[in-house]
Amino acid sequence: MRWGFVLQYVGILVFFLGLTMLLPLGVDLFYRDGSAIALAESAAIAVLCGGVLFSAFRREKTEHISQREAMTIVAFGWAAIGFFGAFPFYISGMVPTFADAFFESVSGFTTTGASVLTEVESVAGGLLFWRSFIQWLGGMGIIVLTVAILPFLGVGGFQLYKAEVPSPVPDKLRPRIRDTAKALWKVYLLFSLAEVLLLLLGGMTLYDALCHTFTTMPTGGYSTKNLSIAYFDSLYFDVVIMGFMVLAGINFSLHFRMLQAKPLAYWRNPECRYFIFILLILICVVSINLFGPVYDTLGESLRYGAFQVISILTTTGYATADYNQWPALARLILLMSMFAGASAGSTGGGMKIMRIMVCFKFCYKELFNLLHPHSVSYVKIAGRPVPDTVINGVLGFLALYIGIFALCSLLLAAMGVDFVTSFSAAAASIGNIGPGLALVGPTGNYADIPYFGKWLLSLVMLLGRLEIYTIIIFLVPEFWRK
Repeated sequence: MRWGFVLQYVGILVFFLGLTMLLPLGVDLFYRDGSAIALAESAAIAVLCGGVLFSAFRREKTEHISQREAMTIVAFGWAAIGFFGAFPFYISGMVPTFADAFFESVSGFTTTGASVLTEVESVAGGLLFWRSFIQWLGGMGIIVLTVAILPFLGVGGFQLYKAEVPSPVPDKLRPRIRDTAKALWKVYLLFSLAEVLLLLLGGMTLYDALCHTFTTMPTGGYSTKNLSIAYFDSLYFDVVIMGFMVLAGINFSLHFRMLQAKPLAYWRNPECRYFIFILLILICVVSINLFGPVYDTLGESLRYGAFQVISILTTTGYATADYNQWPALARLILLMSMFAGASAGSTGGGMKIMRIMVCFKFCYKELFNLLHPHSVSYVKIAGRPVPDTVINGVLGFLALYIGIFALCSLLLAAMGVDFVTSFSAAAASIGNIGPGLALVGPTGNYADIPYFGKWLLSLVMLLGRLEIYTIIIFLVPEFWRK
């Protein structure tokens, strides 16, 4: 392990993060909201620390990056940006403790959207802009962005890409990984621009349109309003945001192929078909369950039921209704959706539809082999056999996912958090969703979670965003052996 090289790369990430703080600083100076000093100081600290790290180890050779070094860079890099990204929140006094600031920062970068803020609308505009912007940066990936814009990081970039991109088998759209990273970010930018324009056409202010686009495309869910999207009470905004949440929940490589005049790419991809099918079924069931007990018309039931199902399944976490008050069936479906998540290669979290497909097909194969013990059968996706290494990776991931979720739930309960809150907070954190049920529901927040519980959930959010293996590998003794 070349620790000098690892720290050099982490220094680059921190330096780059400090530069991005200049954008919300400009916003604050324009609106004169009073957070300019905190943002300027935070930017200076990040740029200085990142510059020192890079300068101290810049002579480290970069011809090759091992898989071990790539995972260390990604894990340490994300922890570092979560740490330095918390400074604007803490220095400004927006939150009382650094644990709260770190929680808010990690929740932003991991696109979880869990918040400790009780009065969002009282926070300075520059800080809210930073809060939204870090979700947009984290959605497609900080390291993927640096690979795309810094030429000398092209060497070993694929190892870094695999360690950060949330997918069982990361797509390589171009022969060079730098070109792949650029292609993904171009699609991301294009969709973001389209959403901003559509929200502006509906009458939303430029500031709110940017902030909500920054948190829709990465499926983050932070809002500039206490009531989230419910504040606008607009069917037009609901439909626009639902559309872009669905787009963000689909593999971005399919969007890239669609923009290359291949619209059938969506239909030919089995995961995309499953994702849309599951989405439609859940919307129908929840809407029917809401019709009568909650809403008097089927139109209202469909509007609010569809929004919440899409928001939770894509792991965005926006809210247009208090689903804590919904019937048990609707709440249970939303809770189960937290585990499923969006498509592989999307900006969504959760287990991913692809992994669930592979798991069910594997279970079917095992049942088939019980009836036909001498037969030779394979798990197939899109007519192609899935390699055993991928199947083992999927099953291992699902086992770790459930195990970490269960452990987190138990630890929160041991801290005195009630059962429903512990259960849903753990599910919402590892799935990078944000709002859960009970105390952390759509009208609540994480402010009352115990001090150590916030550090625990911050770690769990990082585990979920980096697909568990990238961080959990540090617990394996062989990782530290030469």
